[in-house]
Amino acid sequence: MRFALPLAALILSASTALANAQCGGSFNGFVKGLKQEAIALGHSKNTVNKFFANVALDNRTIKADRAQGVFQKPFLEFSQRLISSNRLNTGKAKGNQYANTFARIERDYGVSRGVLLAFWAFETDFGGFQGDFNTLNSLVTLAHDCRRPELFRPQVFAALKLYESGDFSPAKTTGAWAGEIGMVQMLPADIIENGVDGDGDGKVSLKTSATDALMSGGKMLQHLGWQKGQPWLQEVNVPADMDWSLSGLNTTKPASDWAKLGVQPRQGNLANLPASLVLPQGRKGPAFLAYPNFKVYFEWNQSFIYVTTAAYFATRLEGAAPYNQGNPDTGLTGQQMKQLQKKLQARGYDVGKVDGILGAKTRDAVQAEQQRLGLPADAWPTPNLLSKI
Repeated sequence: MRFALPLAALILSASTALANAQCGGSFNGFVKGLKQEAIALGHSKNTVNKFFANVALDNRTIKADRAQGVFQKPFLEFSQRLISSNRLNTGKAKGNQYANTFARIERDYGVSRGVLLAFWAFETDFGGFQGDFNTLNSLVTLAHDCRRPELFRPQVFAALKLYESGDFSPAKTTGAWAGEIGMVQMLPADIIENGVDGDGDGKVSLKTSATDALMSGGKMLQHLGWQKGQPWLQEVNVPADMDWSLSGLNTTKPASDWAKLGVQPRQGNLANLPASLVLPQGRKGPAFLAYPNFKVYFEWNQSFIYVTTAAYFATRLEGAAPYNQGNPDTGLTGQQMKQLQKKLQARGYDVGKVDGILGAKTRDAVQAEQQRLGLPADAWPTPNLLSKI
């Protein structure tokens, strides 16, 4: 599930008034506004009319957008749900099957094969299910919806550009509910900017060519800032007397400084890079050092739980041992998390939407409250913390 916009500035080059057109209101009126903007961007009226001829509001897309309760699950449960022995074995087999492709990706874009194998597995089960939503309907529906119109409106015009080049069908192109297309789920703007004809057949076929899809994904990650030859996540052992307020992505230290504090790798050696200590389920659960490449994951997907799981799975596909589960403190239910978020809001914290998801803003607020209350500040909310706020 990709939520980044590399081409937004290019596509929204018309007037500010058009680019910031309002969402909501009559769907037909909204589509009329899209057509006017498309013509202002230089697309022919005939092409625009054909492109939008049968576009329709898709309530199934809205329902899918609202139903993301899976991200409320804690890291151990979420990761064990996504990482099965079958996926691990299939991933290793795919790595061997497409060894030449992955070698090219590593040479040209610097992205390690485990990273793309993990995305390929999580996004479409290695291409097995790429989504059955009409892509244009989903994009226009989400642009019309007022939750994130700034994200999806530019993608409508990117899809129009693909249509003009013969690479998009308003009636037949399908994918995920959020408008991503192909085996590694790329948004139209990303396809325009990073699509690669990896198999040399003259087409960028992200739905039918694994080589094209993987090469394109590798190029996109490089574009987003992936650094060649650098790690992204490494499991570590952490001393029990650690200053837990140092954990979290807001604190970065050279790996050598973490070593001085007693942080040690479970396998191999620490990299000579800046890193953050990540405790997805608190001080009693798995612990990782997250290196600079880890932050590139958030350009692909903004969910902390998804990113950490995808990054961990990538290390497993490249030979890392299973994590040490530890014995985390009992966390909160989704309803309790919403209660906590409301309490944190009442204390002046910005936790974003009250959605029951332990996202970055909620983690920061939890850690601050733990410090205020003299509790171990590991950003993992518990019933005890909920009762004390």
